[in-house]
Amino acid sequence: MKNLIATTAIAAATFAAPAFATSQSYVLDSSHSQIVFSYDHLGYSTTYGMFSGFEGTIDFNQEDPAASSVSVSFPVRSMLTGWEARFEHFMSGDFFDAADDEMVTFTSTAIEVTGEDTALITGDLTLNGITQPVTLDAKLNQVGDHPMEGKPWAGFDATTSILRSDFEVGAFAPFVSDEVDIVISIEAMQAG
Repeated sequence: MKNLIATTAIAAATFAAPAFATSQSYVLDSSHSQIVFSYDHLGYSTTYGMFSGFEGTIDFNQEDPAASSVSVSFPVRSMLTGWEARFEHFMSGDFFDAADDEMVTFTSTAIEVTGEDTALITGDLTLNGITQPVTLDAKLNQVGDHPMEGKPWAGFDATTSILRSDFEVGAFAPFVSDEVDIVISIEAMQAG
């Protein structure tokens, strides 16, 4: 679920966008960036949750997109489940045993541009105090001047999947799926 960090995938998509200047910094638009996660519940349903309102930065190098980077962080307790009892269970000792200040982070370590508007972003995801490599399959949706803000803006989608057990939050697997699918959609604005 900390896959939210998967939002860093937006950085990879940015690398394929020729409209950006060299070594330009962008910050995530927290009001238009979400990470949605889903998992199979006992074969009966697909259960969803979300992280929203998180912060992050993208440093984009137009001449050498692979030299770009992305970093995202957010509190575990910012998770939205749609049901308070489920949220409390996720924060309990069965799963995260999360303190108020426990953060989820993602920091890119490599970017591979795969097409005109696509990239694979590999990075370190830290969740539940455990760091594992994760690869985001990212796509640049649009880049250009924001019609209301009047400055460069970019939008990205990304997907990935993780295993809960890799982060020691694998309770009830395999009945509740160990694999968690993550969908990220973000907007980023030019810094400054």
